[in-house]
Amino acid sequence: MVLEACPDLSDYSKRGISDWRDFLATVNVVRPLIGISPSAWEDAQEAMGEVYAAIALACILQKGPVINSAGGYLRELARKAKAGEFSVGPMLMALLAQRTGRKTA
Repeated sequence: MVLEACPDLSDYSKRGISDWRDFLATVNVVRPLIGISPSAWEDAQEAMGEVYAAIALACILQKGPVINSAGGYLRELARKAKAGEFSVGPMLMALLAQRTGRKTA
């Protein structure tokens, strides 16, 4: 489901993404390329957990040019996650709906 919502991530994979290990390895390639600092990444992983932070990063990559600062955006998501105000689910579902042409609630 994540790769369906965020297909651009696959462009950065050397062998394709067939499991979570490949997914996380690819995210680690993309992170510095889109301007997310190691400290912003650590904050996100601490707030969301490694997998959910990686999914958020894949969503940020997919949103592309509509996000001015990927690092700042991820830091804000981490802040909201720490406060219990953010979950990657709605973000992922909005991207899926956008790709399939459905409207989100």
